[in-house]
Amino acid sequence: MVNYDLPWNPNRIEQRFGRIHRIGQTEVCHLWNLVAAETREGEVFNTLFHKLEQQRDSLGGAVFDVLGKCFADMSLRDLLIKAIREGNRPEVRARLTETIDGALDLTHLQALIEENALTHGTMDTTRIGNIREEMERVEARRLQPHFIASFFRAAFAKLDGKLRKRESGRYEIRHVPGGIYNHSNLGVGKPILQQYERITFEKDKMNVRGKPLAEFVCPGHPLLDATISAILERHRNLLKQGTVLIDPNEQNDEVRVLFYLEHAIQDGRVGNDGNRHIVSRQMQFVEINNDKTVNTPGYAPYLDYRPINEDELLAVEPVLEDWRSADLESEVKNYAVEHLVPNHLDEVKAHRETLVKKTMRAVKERLTKEINYWDNRANELRLQAETGNRMASLNAAQARQRADELHARLENRMEELQQDLHISPMPPEVIGGALIVPQSLLDAATDPEHRAPVVPSQTDRERIDRLAVAAAMEAERKLGREPTEMPHHNPGYDIESKDPNTNQLLFIEVKGKSTDATTVTVSKTQIFTAFNKPDSFILAIVEVDGDTAKEPRYIREPFQKEPDFGVTSVNYNLSELLARSEPPS
Repeated sequence: MVNYDLPWNPNRIEQRFGRIHRIGQTEVCHLWNLVAAETREGEVFNTLFHKLEQQRDSLGGAVFDVLGKCFADMSLRDLLIKAIREGNRPEVRARLTETIDGALDLTHLQALIEENALTHGTMDTTRIGNIREEMERVEARRLQPHFIASFFRAAFAKLDGKLRKRESGRYEIRHVPGGIYNHSNLGVGKPILQQYERITFEKDKMNVRGKPLAEFVCPGHPLLDATISAILERHRNLLKQGTVLIDPNEQNDEVRVLFYLEHAIQDGRVGNDGNRHIVSRQMQFVEINNDKTVNTPGYAPYLDYRPINEDELLAVEPVLEDWRSADLESEVKNYAVEHLVPNHLDEVKAHRETLVKKTMRAVKERLTKEINYWDNRANELRLQAETGNRMASLNAAQARQRADELHARLENRMEELQQDLHISPMPPEVIGGALIVPQSLLDAATDPEHRAPVVPSQTDRERIDRLAVAAAMEAERKLGREPTEMPHHNPGYDIESKDPNTNQLLFIEVKGKSTDATTVTVSKTQIFTAFNKPDSFILAIVEVDGDTAKEPRYIREPFQKEPDFGVTSVNYNLSELLARSEPPS
């Protein structure tokens, strides 16, 4: 673009360049400004463009998005007039240069760009670090590919499907069962195919040289969505009916109840179905303990539990009778209303209010400019029509109509955005529940003649675990890292340790073992966490003798094989693990 005749209004410069420098533009945009040399007006423009060029190196093209807002104290027009009238005086020229420098100051421009943006484009290093750490935590506990693959293989087989294993981590489906195919959302998104030459659950295995391209089956893929839908159609009633699960890692004698709830946040918009628009939906887990205290067990606690079989259920039935007759659903809902829903609401409201208010300012500013333009244009044409110009009369009516349409559009849009601000929580809904039976209670019920444990008592186990975790924490501190102990029953690992030099997070699962122990039991979640973060996961084994914990032994990449779908934990030979261990490093 070449500006042959430069306007004295920076908004006009911004609007002109915006015709080519706009969203979707993929090419580099060039702007040339022709300025009269050796004139006072040209000197002001030269100073302006030189400063713009400097800031463009730091801010890119975004500087042109706020050019019209830069001169708040004195307009560019006033600067140019002052330069023409008094530009021969050195103090005036210095003041003009100072005004331009202030208007195009980097901090000032960044503040305008941030105010103008609907989302934050810049973040300080602390916020970036926090986001990176949270991404590492999410990656450590992600369901893809291991849990997703394990579920899909079992569910697909249950629905009469057959996966044929081909290359490593890749499968062939020659026929998608009708029970799955019929759950395809026809006409919505990507359709389900009747057969798949290759599928995979690992993104890096989609492309294998010399082999067919594989479909990446992950949440959102129609094949997985349809499989989940078909399973729910068959067994949804079981969620509400509830079940009994065994916690193989718990050695106390107290049954507890796990509830899973869903709660949503809605805004003021009403859809075609007459229901208000859902802006956020969360699933939460709540546990009620034997003493009737209520707490949140954290992320997906059920992953390490296993289903109870019929013989085991008969053995523990007397213990479960009181729980079955208890009305706990209202307690769970009250807890959710008091603790979970407010947190969810605050989280959504904080983000949404900021976004909507910025959008309202941007919409109002843009449409008001257009309305004012067409208002002024209509008045100009009306005055021309009064002098006898018939064409001006027609154009004035069209300009007035355009201004009125924009005004109505502004009112409608502002009303819509106001509805976006009317955020309210919906009542939490209990989706299902399960009675959780500790392994030790099950052992006592199924084998009453051997109630005396052959393993350390719960008290001893807790003592050993505390000593082991403390030893691992101390070892991490000696290495210069910053360890943080995770809450009890945190799935996947016990310690999160940060290296202050690299900011890398390490996820450490600690296993405290007595001197006579021969095996180490590891849950499925811990194994999958190790596979999710192979370079950051450490299995720490700590031998505890009485009240003394020895130096931990670290094992990196401790597991070689994924557990099957029905497996909740795996026992490993302690001697073999220690043979591969090394001192903390």
